[in-house]
Amino acid sequence: MTRGAVGRVTAAAVAVALVGAVSPVGAARPLAGASLTNLDHLDFLTDHVAPPGRPRHTTFRLAQRPRIGVLWTYSEPQPDGSYNRIGGGAYDPATNTYEQGAYNADDISRAAVVYLRHWRQTGSMSSRRRAVQLLRGLTYLQTATGPNRGNVVLWMQPNGALNRSPVIVELPDPSDSGPSYWLGRTMWALGEGHRAFKDVRPGFARFLGERMDLAIDALDRQVLAPRFGERVTADGLRWPAWLLVDGADASSEPVYGLAAYVEAGGGERARRALAKLAGGIAAMNLGGSRTWPFKAIMPWTRSRSVWHAWAGQMAGALVRAADALNRPALARTAVAEAGSFTPHMLIQNGPEQGWLPGTTDRSQIAYGTDSTLQNLLRTASVAGRRSFRELAGVAAAWYFGNNPAGESMYDPATGRTFDGISSEDPPAVNRNSGAESTIHGLLSMLALDAHPRVAARARIASRDEQTTWRYVEAEAGSVVGGEVVTPEEEWTGESLWGGGSYVELGDGGSVSIPVDLPVGDRYHLYPVYDRRPFAAGVAGLRYALGAAPAGGVDHGGAGRQGVTATRGYRAVGHLVSATSVPSGTTSLVVSYAGDGTRPARLDAVMVQPEVEWLLLGGQAGGQALLRSFSETREARPLVLAGTGPMRARSYDARGRLIRSAVVPSGGRVRIEPGGFTYVTR
Repeated sequence: MTRGAVGRVTAAAVAVALVGAVSPVGAARPLAGASLTNLDHLDFLTDHVAPPGRPRHTTFRLAQRPRIGVLWTYSEPQPDGSYNRIGGGAYDPATNTYEQGAYNADDISRAAVVYLRHWRQTGSMSSRRRAVQLLRGLTYLQTATGPNRGNVVLWMQPNGALNRSPVIVELPDPSDSGPSYWLGRTMWALGEGHRAFKDVRPGFARFLGERMDLAIDALDRQVLAPRFGERVTADGLRWPAWLLVDGADASSEPVYGLAAYVEAGGGERARRALAKLAGGIAAMNLGGSRTWPFKAIMPWTRSRSVWHAWAGQMAGALVRAADALNRPALARTAVAEAGSFTPHMLIQNGPEQGWLPGTTDRSQIAYGTDSTLQNLLRTASVAGRRSFRELAGVAAAWYFGNNPAGESMYDPATGRTFDGISSEDPPAVNRNSGAESTIHGLLSMLALDAHPRVAARARIASRDEQTTWRYVEAEAGSVVGGEVVTPEEEWTGESLWGGGSYVELGDGGSVSIPVDLPVGDRYHLYPVYDRRPFAAGVAGLRYALGAAPAGGVDHGGAGRQGVTATRGYRAVGHLVSATSVPSGTTSLVVSYAGDGTRPARLDAVMVQPEVEWLLLGGQAGGQALLRSFSETREARPLVLAGTGPMRARSYDARGRLIRSAVVPSGGRVRIEPGGFTYVTR
């Protein structure tokens, strides 16, 4: 499965299956004592090259300093424990070239951000020098003149030659022929770089500002000017047409750079571009506190059925824009996501690669974890809410064991972040440590060093107990009056058939699906089904969990297709069992409801207890996160690692404190309707 212009990031995600201001997030003091941030592995990945002369490509003082900074894309472990550096695609030793290249703009730009932030946070002159060199390399990749001016070539070979059209095609092709993810990431680095050097190296800052203006010109010329104010239709939803490569995700990273540039006096044109992109991102949230996707900011205008953790920096970008533009309303969408969606995402399994729309790609990478952490810390700063910093500690615990594999993903002794965790059962850790993983691991560690209390909670990371939804495939059940259908392609162009199949039921048909319920509770059912553009009442399905009826979902009423790949879409319904259902194995019975003229298609059902929780333990004690789907206040007994009483803080769905209480071990903690509770011991 690939998404239109996702490029190399999605390829990295498949392989797993085997920032605002220049200063770090917020204004917290640095961590006393040992720092979590270790740049050794990132330093190892950096290199220098003297590129051959090429029209339309140059950089700051290239004639005087012909060697520019670059960054190797991947690294693999060797039998002796060391790592080697490699490029992307097959390698040809005869020509010393890769199918893609050795270095790429995506990673060079973000590595520059790491060094900039480390320099600003610690005063390291080594990081300052490395930031300069990488920014020189990045701006060499930017096309300086001609019809593609301002755009960026993605790949460079080991000898410095540019590879505009790699064998493994990534859109746009050639890579500097249109707007792209790497244009946005280049803007991120240029904006933060300009702000960092403005007062200490003004000549270099002016150069970065000129290149930022060139990038803004490309963004405006290709995206904002022709599309701003227009809307596209995605199966009935009306979404902004002016986002970079149709993505709120792709647009979030240039927002980081634009915010820094505006704050450093970047001018009215930068301010307008920032306001337009941020306004588009803010329009991309969906769902409610109990309805999928629970107020998440969606990444892609060409599907209403896709959410992914990687590149999911939209909330943090909105907060940065709100601050830079003095428009607090932009942050409301970020607060809604942080208070409703994020607690559920953290409890159910963490920052997964793809809800498509079911939890079909459960692999995880540091890019998703770092995005979540940055979002929470930035939103906590602008909202002034402790609740989001508490969630940040749970999110950051991913690096130290709070993940499906139960293993540390970051090593402070080496600075390596492993490339990811597979969706296999049991999950496997990919122990490569490439540039993207290293970069986002370090961005997270810089944030933790700046927030020592969050860092301390992040080390409480052992999953002691987890109670959340059960994802069951429809084809795992016993089918009567229907059939299991396996389409040729799982990916529809806008969503994914989970497990590669679905159940199609006709008049009188039913499927009985076994499900293991973790606790006795009322349950919320989230069926993943095929919503079609026919009238209401033609076809649908009724649900019963054990002896408890839960109602039905009509499969008609899909809106106008518009820009999506297919008519209709994979939708997620919402039902609630009429009564509490005992724990243990029971049957989810799904029956056809309609006039018999059209079938109903069911992909899967997410069976969600009314209250879910995650309990983490460690040497320093325990922490717990509970989230409610109830419309009324709930309470649950809780036993948490550690000694002494527990401190429980209950928040509403916007992260506002409702109640703080001291609770004895085994006592009941309160959860607000649609809200969450954080407990420590």
